[in-house]
Amino acid sequence: MQLREFLLVGLGGAIGSMLRYGVGLLIKSFLIVPAGTFMVNMIGSFLIGLISGMAANDPKFQQNWYIFLATGLCGGFTTFSALSWEGLQLLQQQRIPLYLFYVMSSILGGLFFVGLGMKMAR
Repeated sequence: MQLREFLLVGLGGAIGSMLRYGVGLLIKSFLIVPAGTFMVNMIGSFLIGLISGMAANDPKFQQNWYIFLATGLCGGFTTFSALSWEGLQLLQQQRIPLYLFYVMSSILGGLFFVGLGMKMAR
């Protein structure tokens, strides 16, 4: 592993984390579910699918860009740990239907948006 790759992941992750925080602040109180985490996970799933599809379909797509965008930016932007924490809070509040909706829609939505991104990259 090269130092350049570590720096690309770190820079992308820092930018992604700041974007996640900003999106969370913007839409924090709009929906009954933890909307910020849900939105960044759906957007990030779409972006990683799009980036992966572009990389797979374009031999000129440089590995450095993939490392920066997919591993760094999308990795810093999306967050499974926040999804897990917010899901646990819903369980502790005994909001079982909302918990089930939030967790299942996050997982299924993430799969859908990764596929959509990859399809759009073709």
